[in-house]
This record gives sequence, structure tokens and C-alpha cells, in this order.
Amino acid sequence: MSQPEPGSKIAEREHPAHSSLTAPAQRADQIFLEGPRSRFDETVTLLRVVLDFLRGFRVLHFVGPCVTVFGSARVQPDSPYYKLARDMGAAIARLGFTVMTGGGPGIMEATNRGAKDVNGRSVGCGIHLPHEQKENAFLDRSVTMHYFFVRKALLIKYSYAFVVMPGGAGTLDELFEALTLIQTGKIRNFPIVIMGVDYWRELIAFIKKMSEAGTISAGDIDLIYATDSVDDAIAHIREKAIAPFGLKLVTRPKRSWALLGEKSLEERAPSPP
Repeated sequence: MSQPEPGSKIAEREHPAHSSLTAPAQRADQIFLEGPRSRFDETVTLLRVVLDFLRGFRVLHFVGPCVTVFGSARVQPDSPYYKLARDMGAAIARLGFTVMTGGGPGIMEATNRGAKDVNGRSVGCGIHLPHEQKENAFLDRSVTMHYFFVRKALLIKYSYAFVVMPGGAGTLDELFEALTLIQTGKIRNFPIVIMGVDYWRELIAFIKKMSEAGTISAGDIDLIYATDSVDDAIAHIREKAIAPFGLKLVTRPKRSWALLGEKSLEERAPSPP
């Protein structure tokens, strides 16, 4: 193989077969991350991202304050983690918060279902996937995004606390996204509760190891509260998320503007049987 000339550059691969304008929603993230495209395609992608955010803002504008629960879509109803998530969803709703999840099955379904068990408010922020992830049946309001990073931002934007149930790579991503935003001061010191302590035992130990190695601050450990007790988790959220941010119960919902695609969460669908 001949050596490249000084100052030469390997050419970027072009993607003429896939246009941002005609691509299906399920491929939006994939196309966005493929690298540089034509100026036209990049502009179209930018507009689609803006529209994704705008749709999320309008649908979710009246849902909060929320507590967002992260967890695996693969957990089955006979799992003890499903029961724990359902109990936690009910307890969050009783506390006066709207329960927010990714809107799918597994832990997300269990948490939304728990909220509906006590006639609480329950919302989901989902994602278009190539293998479609079904929206669960326990949502008062939902919106499905094209871009993962938009969805993740919305799951964090409306919440005053985060609960992390057993999950996989996506749950880890969500946990560390929230932790990083708090650590860097991008969002305020909202409580993060990890539940399923035995499942997360090695992760919790590794976070402590990072602190000991100096790669995170010692105080960052205090951002995480690990427990399997619903009562303790709720007490922690009450202490760290209600009084510090001046939250209070309201009986009169804010006025929504139908012209902007808004709808008060009080105008919700009846609970499923």
C-alpha cells in the first residue's frame, strides 16, 4: 500500500442512498450519527430535531412536577422488581408528583401502573425504534420522540427526582446523564434514588472506588441514595425534592392553549381496567 502524500486526507464516506427528508422516524438517530451529510440533509435533520423538541415541549408542558423512573423494558410482571416499581409508582403519585417513565413495558409499565392504581398522574416519553417498543396501557399522556438525546433531555427536564430501577445499558446511561448534569451544575441537586440494591451492588461499589481514586468528588456519592424500602425512598424524595425547591400541592391546573397543542393533565383518559 502506497504512503499518502503529505497533507492528504482520507475522504469522508458519502451516504447518497438515505435522505433525512424521506428516512423513517425509526432511523432518525442512526442517520443523525452517520457523519457529515449534504448541507440540505443536515438542515433537514436540524429542523427535525427542533420539531422533536417542540412536540415534546407542547405535550409535556403541564405534566410536572415529575419524578422520573428509569429501568429495564425486559422485566416481566412476575419479577420482584416489577412489584417494587409498581409500589414505588403508587407511592410517588401519593406524594403528589406526576410519575414519568419512558412509556414502554417492563419497569416503565409497572411504575405507570402503580400511579394509576392510586389514580395518580402518569406520563410517558417514548422513542421510535426499528423494532417497535409498545407503549404501555397506563399513561394519561405520552409523546414518542425520534431522537434518543431529545427523549433523554425531556425525561430529565420536568423532574425533581430520579429513581433508578434494575436495567441495562440504557438505564446506566440515564443514571449517569442525570448524575453528570447535577455534578456539573447544569441542573440543581435533585435526589437520585437507586432501588434494587443487590442488583446494583457492584455499581455502587465502583462509584465509591471512583471517589477514592479522586476521579469524582467525595461529595458526589451523597447525590445517590440506595435503598429497597419504598418508605425510605419516599422520605428521601420528600426531604430533598419538596421543601428545598418550594414545591406545593395545587388544586387549580394552569390554563392550556389548544392552539399550541397543549392539554391540561387533568383532562386525562380514564384508568385502564
